[in-house]
Amino acid sequence: MKILLLEDDNFICESIKSYFELDGNKVDFFNDGEELLDNAILTNYDIFLFDINTPKKNGFETLKAIRDDGISTPAIYLTAQSDIEHVKQGYALGCSDYVRKPFILDELELRINQILHKDLDCDNVKITESYSFNLCSMQLAFEGESIDLKQQEKDLLYILVKNIGNIVSPSIIKDYVWDEKDVCDNTLRTQIKKIRTKLKENFIVNIRNSGYKIEKNA
Repeated sequence: MKILLLEDDNFICESIKSYFELDGNKVDFFNDGEELLDNAILTNYDIFLFDINTPKKNGFETLKAIRDDGISTPAIYLTAQSDIEHVKQGYALGCSDYVRKPFILDELELRINQILHKDLDCDNVKITESYSFNLCSMQLAFEGESIDLKQQEKDLLYILVKNIGNIVSPSIIKDYVWDEKDVCDNTLRTQIKKIRTKLKENFIVNIRNSGYKIEKNA
């Protein structure tokens, strides 16, 4: 899971980052909304955690800009605000939940998992007549039989299936699969080739000079 955090309290940022990355998740954080919008690859995250009172662009303004770009990634506001008008405004902008400060990290994790499992189609996503992929378990299956995949192979298929029918650029794939490691296009091509060797039919399409996609099954 990749988390995008907007929070101007560095202690909270480090606490959330340490907690979630212990379980192999990835947390990127920014202290102000303007910096986040300028630098984050927004389509590359599974969930947004936004404080409301942040410099330059607050959490409301930041989420509005993201929603205006057509990005529907689930969002949770982390806030000390208890004013019902703030709550109404947040939900009107498309947030999924509010977590009041101070909060317990275990509770935050439970809320994230509940939202993601509700938001994702946890039934198998049909790729072809024979292949399916479960977004929750990240498991590829051929005619109902699971296929053994390494974690990076699962991550790569996940980002493609999550965006099924759309082209995913190499930069987005590399950032999701290898986090911030500097990997070349040849590394990505090699990983795609490894996955294809495990398939009886190739459903990963290379779109020249653009990226990769999996066609949506009609």
